[in-house]
Formats: sequence, structure tokens, C-alpha cells
Amino acid sequence: MSGGRCSELSRTAGESLAATATFAERWLLVEVPGSWPRDVSVPGVLPEQAQQAVSAWLTSTPCSRLLFIRRPGKTSGGPVAFAVHAGESETEVRRIGLEALEDLASVDFTTDGDVRDLHLALVCGHGSRDACCSLRGTAVFGALAGRLGDEELWISSHHGGHRFAANVLVLPAGLHFGRVDPDEAPLVVARAFAGRIELGRYRGRTCYETAVQAAERAVRDALDLQGVADLRVEGVEGATVRFRSWDGTGCTAVVEEVAGPRVPASCGADPEVQRAFRARWLIGNCRRCGDG
Repeated sequence: MSGGRCSELSRTAGESLAATATFAERWLLVEVPGSWPRDVSVPGVLPEQAQQAVSAWLTSTPCSRLLFIRRPGKTSGGPVAFAVHAGESETEVRRIGLEALEDLASVDFTTDGDVRDLHLALVCGHGSRDACCSLRGTAVFGALAGRLGDEELWISSHHGGHRFAANVLVLPAGLHFGRVDPDEAPLVVARAFAGRIELGRYRGRTCYETAVQAAERAVRDALDLQGVADLRVEGVEGATVRFRSWDGTGCTAVVEEVAGPRVPASCGADPEVQRAFRARWLIGNCRRCGDG
């Protein structure tokens, strides 16, 4: 398989979206207008002392990730940053207003700013990273513009998985969606803001590691659980993941890694076998709390 955009090749090969979400519980979103380099974390992208402060936070904060964001058409006001905790049951969005990016050097990303009851939809449009993200992401952003508040919708830098473009990340729930088309984007995001998951476009929750994402998807599909709060992880023992559903039902899934299709990870890359997972929902191990 060769030629064509990576997103087209992945879709044609039937590569599953399940268990492909980025793994991170803490997100730092920094508004940086204009074009971005391929790697937003390299020195020189932010002012030197701001870069040092951000790098120190990433180093000291487990399961953390930096994204640049921008809002086309914004003409006034200084940049903003968001420090987001996207845990399974504990979430927080902290908005940090800045006069200039240099102010990041003196920010405490744990306590500074105002806690907001805010949902964020981040559409990857990082064209210098991959053309699919720019082409497909820009179209999805356009379909969502005007439907969401000014600080709810952003173009973002790469958050993983070029070949699944258009990619949409909804925070603080940490819902990662892929292959989102412009005509369905408003529904996918509206449902996510309301605590519902469009399973057909669902890559996984970012608070879960990959194997747990695979197990979660298997249980959600088997029981048709579309609510974000419908499922909680109770324990992980090797390849076995135990969940508790909204009504107290205990569920178990067993996960194994398998070979996925041979497709390029990004445009211009050579095709290679992609990592994939298969999960089995163990019906016999589902029971009500207190039974057996």
C-alpha cells in the first residue's frame, strides 16, 4: 500500500480507532498565534524563560502534555493558557490570563488563574506536522465555528494520530475522537460536552493507558454504555482490567496486543505494521455489587 494521504490509507485499510487516544491526565494549553514549527516543545518557540517554566512543569508533572492553541480571527486581548486536569472522575479547567507569553515564566500552573466550568474542543490543525491535520482539521473547525463559545473552540497543535484526522480532543473529560467529518462534528462535540460519547468516532479516554482504552471500548460496545460517567476502572492486573458500571455492575475485560494493518503513521512515511489491541469482555464475570 503506497501513495495517498495517511488518513485515507488508514481508513481504507480498516484500521480501528479503538485504543489510539493519547495518554495524558494533565494538559497545558498555551495560546500562540501564527504558524507553529513541527515540534512545539523545541527551544526558541516560546520566550526563553517561559520555555524553561513550561519545560520544568512538564518534567515535574506525571502524565502531562503541552499543546499550543490558537483561534483564527482573534483580534484583541492577550494570550491565555489553560491548565487542565483530565482525570477519570476528577477534572478541572484553570484559565490563566496573560499580557504576553513572557508571563508564563512566573506562572504557577497548579494554583494560578481562575477555575472555570468550561468545556474545550481542540481540533488538531497542525499543518507543519502533517497535511491531513491541516486539511481535515481546518474543515472541522469551520463546521464548529459559530456553534461554540469563543473560548470553547480552538485549533490545536498535534495531539497524536495524524492518520486518524480530523482529530478532536474534548477536555476536561479527556475524550479523543478521530475521523470526524465536518457534517458530524457538531453532534460529536455537543454530545461530548453533555457527557455522551459518540462511540463510532471514539479513540479513547486520555486518562487511560492504551490497554485500558481497549478494555473500556470492549465493555462500552458490549453494554452500549455511552455516558462518560457510566464506567469506572476498578483495577488492572496484567492483561485483565476490571470496571464498575453506573448501576453497580462489575465487568472484566482481557486485552491482548495484536498486529494492526500495514499503513504509514503520517503522510510521507513508509507503511509499517501499526500497534493494535484486541479486548474480550468476559460475560461470566459481570455481576451486581454484593452478589456472589
